[in-house]
Amino acid sequence: MSEGGTSIPDEEWERFLREARDGTRSAPKEPSARARMVTRRLQEQPHPPEGWRTYQQPQPRRGGKGWYVVGLLAAAGLLVVALFPGWVAGLFAGGGGGGSAPLAAETARPDQPPATEAAHQRPTLEEPFRGSPAARWGDGTAGISMPAARATGWMSKEEVARALDRTRDFLAASSLDPGVLRGERPREAIALINPHQKDVQDYLAAAFRAPSRENDPRMLFSRFDKAEVRLAGDVVKTRGRITYREGERGAVEVTADVTYVYPVVRAAEGSDEVARTIVRRETVMSWDDPEKVVTEPGTFSLVSYTADTANGGCDTFTGYLVPEFADERGGAGDGPEVDPYDRSTSMDTRMREAGEAGCGTATRS
Repeated sequence: MSEGGTSIPDEEWERFLREARDGTRSAPKEPSARARMVTRRLQEQPHPPEGWRTYQQPQPRRGGKGWYVVGLLAAAGLLVVALFPGWVAGLFAGGGGGGSAPLAAETARPDQPPATEAAHQRPTLEEPFRGSPAARWGDGTAGISMPAARATGWMSKEEVARALDRTRDFLAASSLDPGVLRGERPREAIALINPHQKDVQDYLAAAFRAPSRENDPRMLFSRFDKAEVRLAGDVVKTRGRITYREGERGAVEVTADVTYVYPVVRAAEGSDEVARTIVRRETVMSWDDPEKVVTEPGTFSLVSYTADTANGGCDTFTGYLVPEFADERGGAGDGPEVDPYDRSTSMDTRMREAGEAGCGTATRS
């Protein structure tokens, strides 16, 4: 891979995306995959930016002689719905504003980042997600939105449903499994990857034997060195969604775009400072027709895999996520500032914006 973590020049990557969108690229009989990763370094911000918007919803009360007022308020409410439907939906479904109610499932890409008004609050062992938008996210796989199954490509509705379930199983086994988070090898996750996909199998073998910039297991798996850090509690917060479409050769191509938030403390007994590592991964998987692609039943081929990590170790390639604590943090990186909770931009856009820059700066933790 190059310095930015890509094994193919950007021109080839853009051509790949164009051809994939246009449906003109013929899939090889033995599938291949490509990967990218950008890491972000967290920087303490004593004065975080204000939230994008602050709203206060009026609570009208009906009185015996107040029907004119009620009528005017109702008309105003209809006008607000007509002009700002997204805002109204957010208020009732737990949109991007503040509050403590759980957010509704993410069924489409949001149009703005989460609010930042609580970002100055520091996490504690009792409240490891304090000050983070993730406090309102789902726990584990509950934060990952699943689509309804329908017959697609070579698969029936029931087969698509199984493929979606196995996709979620892979996300759980690769990024949420307690043993894997403690640094164990993600055997259950690896077992779901097509063993005939040579480039991916070569990457996996090298990544766990001798992790490096070119072969970094953090692209697909979340692992911490248990001798250094441990999870603060047993909850990992997630937000994201799974989508699918018909891919090449009639395959069912599934995309998982999920952000994971891991609160951790130092492994030493009595440690109580909580740091958070935030990882957003977009993994594209192809559930191939075995009559057209060399595969094994119940496994998928990787089409692409991308990761963007905040406070997981920049330019460190130990095979583990390496969070920094307050006394270890340096200055800002030489890359752009990024809000690790912002899911309003696609991963492809984020990768293009990052370019070949070095360690960036996360605007909050």
